[in-house]
Amino acid sequence: MLWTLIIGEGLVDKIVCYAVEIQSWEVLQMAAYVVANYNITNPEAYADYPMAAGATVMAHGGEILVADPESEAIEGQPQSMMVILKFPSKEAAHAWYASEEYVKIKGLRTDNTEGVLTLSDEFVMPG
Repeated sequence: MLWTLIIGEGLVDKIVCYAVEIQSWEVLQMAAYVVANYNITNPEAYADYPMAAGATVMAHGGEILVADPESEAIEGQPQSMMVILKFPSKEAAHAWYASEEYVKIKGLRTDNTEGVLTLSDEFVMPG
């Protein structure tokens, strides 16, 4: 039998599992997702960003799940560009965002777009 204990309140970075039969502790990392939603305000200056950013994501263990400059709104008024990145953990996502490689090119996005960038934990169904 495997029991799952969630430490703290709300979503957490790690789930600690206790395996009763083998009497050991196992720490499982939860994936984390970077979600960007923005409009490109200066396409010429932004043009080098996607390839450069993609290389930094992969170098830090991330995956590009979505990169759609013409995402379709079915509710509300989001921006046209939608990007979803998956990292092994929130720590890995933070390390990518703060990395020297990404910091060097981040301005290609922030100076030439308007929108948001968020970081969220993977959802794990309770129980």
